[in-house]
Amino acid sequence: MSTPVPPDLIEILAGFSSDPLGFVLFAFPWGTGELTNYSGPEGWQEEILIDLGKGILDLSQAIRLARTSGHGIGKSAFVSWLILWGMSTYEDTIGVITANTETQLKTKTWAQLAKWFRLFIGKDLFDMTATKLCSADPAHKDTWRLDMVPWSVQNTEAFAGLHNQGKRILVIFDEASSIPDLIWEVTEGALTDQNTEIIWAVFGNPTKNKGRFRDCFHGGKFAHRWQSAAIDSREVSLTDKKQIQEWIEDYGEDSDFVRVRVRGVFPRVDVSSFIPAVIATEAVRRPIAPGGSGVVIGVDVGRFGDDPSVIYPRSGRDAISRTPELLYGTDTMETAARVAAAYLRHNASVCFVDGGGVGGGVVDRLRMLRVKVIEVDFGGKPVRDDINDRTKYANRRAEMWGRLREWLRTGSIPDTIPGLPFPFVDELTGPGYSLNSDDAILLESKKAMRLRQVPSPNVADALALTFAYTANEMPDRVSADQSDEITSDYDPFTSERMAS
Repeated sequence: MSTPVPPDLIEILAGFSSDPLGFVLFAFPWGTGELTNYSGPEGWQEEILIDLGKGILDLSQAIRLARTSGHGIGKSAFVSWLILWGMSTYEDTIGVITANTETQLKTKTWAQLAKWFRLFIGKDLFDMTATKLCSADPAHKDTWRLDMVPWSVQNTEAFAGLHNQGKRILVIFDEASSIPDLIWEVTEGALTDQNTEIIWAVFGNPTKNKGRFRDCFHGGKFAHRWQSAAIDSREVSLTDKKQIQEWIEDYGEDSDFVRVRVRGVFPRVDVSSFIPAVIATEAVRRPIAPGGSGVVIGVDVGRFGDDPSVIYPRSGRDAISRTPELLYGTDTMETAARVAAAYLRHNASVCFVDGGGVGGGVVDRLRMLRVKVIEVDFGGKPVRDDINDRTKYANRRAEMWGRLREWLRTGSIPDTIPGLPFPFVDELTGPGYSLNSDDAILLESKKAMRLRQVPSPNVADALALTFAYTANEMPDRVSADQSDEITSDYDPFTSERMAS
């Protein structure tokens, strides 16, 4: 049986403008239908709603709410309530919501909002589409709305235009740990209207121990500006306590696995990273070594949505002097043309190109352009077979990253790269690793990284490609119809061993 809609519903909802908890209890049919087994919010949800109501009474500064959590606590439901409360209790509210990935935003965050909107007593007052929630009143469609916006470092206007003088602004970041710092900075710069209710709420699993989301919590640079807390999955009735206990028994109470997935606590260190942060950080601080050698170029060809293609030139220990190029939205022909231009501009000896997927088209075009190019198969067998080298790699990509890791002990890298929305060290330390059945190192795949909301290491992959071959390993023929001699490149392994 549906709940009757009061004729003065607009006025009733407006009465909950400073009472989010009262709104949630009133606006949904608790104890009936889909909510038969539920009487209201969980304890942690109720606590935030009460705190939010208290904060609304003070317009002297923006309200900033930050929560980390383990898995399965009902975060998406809470985000939905927050949106529906914020939109329906204050006329001409504007807002924006984003998430770590477009897939997360569309299939989880927005899908949950659609579910709760269907249960909302005031759903007839609003229209919900695939990208926005707005007033059903034609006179307010453009002034009373919340937009679903996948973030993009190339297009930050949606976050820069958040002005609504004298009214209410609602900003929500879901799975905020992997939203680039640039989006945070643009958003923060836009929230400057005086006498305006500004609510900025950020949520997520604490998957990264650095970045703006981490800085919202105790010990972080901006912790004093945020109302922050961690939500333990064990304290929520919705979670599978048996599964949680098995995790604790298998990994340990204070393991990073349990800290992130159960306790909602940031990992202590990036122990699972293939490249330790200390090695990458030292490479940023290291001056460029004098001298140098011929230039080689690594090319990682983008093939997934927002992933760019990257052209990275390196000369010996110097990976700073020649700026990498990030190409967004380019086809194989344009990518090949840009690679050929870089090859000539840097007087490079050879280009190593990831030939997987669409990368094969780039390789073919470069051959037509008479560029010295070697196609590299990330999933192929390692080329190094040294009985004195006890490290075993499962495939070419792991091998190249292994060489990159050793090179970083003496090489120099930039702190930031144009077009990359976070420090380069974050990319280098992003991939984890495991051992296969042969005890060979297997680097974490880009697909697996996306599943745990970690950005793809496209720039780092391009730099790793510059270590595809040493001078002694170079194929006899660079590519079809190209038999010119290749200029020898710096061999990091020989130099490392000499230094040690």
